[in-house]
Amino acid sequence: MHKRKLGTELEVSAIGLGCMGMSFAYGGQEEKDALDVFARALDLGINFFDTAELYGPHTNEILVGKALKGVRDKVVIATKFGFTYKPDGTSTGTDGSPKNVKAVAEASLKRLGTDVIDLYYQHRVDPAVPIEETVGAMAELVKEGKVRALGLSEASPATIRRAHKVHPIAALQSEYSLATREPEAEIIPTLKELGIGFVPFSPLARGLLSGTIRSTADLPEGDVRRSAYPRFAEGNLERNLALVDKIGEVARDKGVTTAQIALAWVLHQGDFIVPIPGARKLKNLEDNAAATEIRLSPEELAAIEAVMPVSALAGERYGAAALAMVNK
Repeated sequence: MHKRKLGTELEVSAIGLGCMGMSFAYGGQEEKDALDVFARALDLGINFFDTAELYGPHTNEILVGKALKGVRDKVVIATKFGFTYKPDGTSTGTDGSPKNVKAVAEASLKRLGTDVIDLYYQHRVDPAVPIEETVGAMAELVKEGKVRALGLSEASPATIRRAHKVHPIAALQSEYSLATREPEAEIIPTLKELGIGFVPFSPLARGLLSGTIRSTADLPEGDVRRSAYPRFAEGNLERNLALVDKIGEVARDKGVTTAQIALAWVLHQGDFIVPIPGARKLKNLEDNAAATEIRLSPEELAAIEAVMPVSALAGERYGAAALAMVNK
C-alpha cells in the first residue's frame, strides 16, 4: 500500500477506512463482521481509520478502539467533535466552544482506549464561535500531548486560512468525488497553497458510484439514503444511474469495477489526497484497496470526465438542513 502525507505531521495509507457506516446512518452491521473488516484492512496495508463522536453517537469510537487496540502504534486514528445532542442521541446543532473542544477530546480518548488522538477534526464549523477560539483550544490539546494534528471538515477557504494562522491544519475533510466536484474551484487550490492534506469522504458518492444500488429498495431499513439524500430520490436516482452506467462502460474497458475507477479518479487528483471510502463487506474493502494500484492515462481521465462532467448529477448532495451546516 502506497503512503501519502497529510500536512507535515502524518503519513498514512493512500486510502483510509471510513468507519461511520459500521455503526451509523447506513444500517450498521454485526460487531464480529466489522472486526473482520478492520483485520482485513490492516492486512491490506490500510492504517488510517476515520470515526467521530457523532457516529452512533459514541458507539463507533468504541468499536474503532476495540478493533485497533492491539495495533495502536501502527495506525492513525482520526475522530471529530462539534455537535450538541438530545438525550436520545439526535444531533441538535453545532458547538465549537473551547469547553466542548476539550470535553469531547477527553471522552473520545476514553472511548478509543488511547492516550492520543492522531487527527482531531472540527466536524462542522460553528457560526457562533470564532474559528480562532475553536482552533486555539484544539492547539492546546496538541501542546498537552493529547492530539497530534488538527483538521477541519466542510470548511470554507477563508475559514481554513484563519484557522491555519492559529495552528497548522494538517487536513481538511470534505465530500469529493466524480459526483461532487465543488472543492475544485477554491478548496483544493487553497489546500495546495498552504500544504494541507485533503481527505475526501464519500468518494463513491455514498455508494452511488458503485453502480450496485439500482433503487432505494436495495438499501436496508434504517438507511438514511432512503430519505435524506436528494440524489437517491425517485426521478433523480434513475437519471444519475444513467451517468454511472457510462462510467461503468469505461471501467469495463479498463478491466476494473465502476467503484474502482471512480476511486482511482479521486486518487489521481493529487498526492495530497487521501480518500476514506467506507466498507462493510470484505470484497468491497479489497476492491477499494486494489484501486490504489490503478493507473489512469490522460486519455482515460478525459474519457471519465467526458461522461460525468462537473454538476452532471441530479439532486443536491445533502438535504437543505445538512447543506445549511456547510461553512461558506
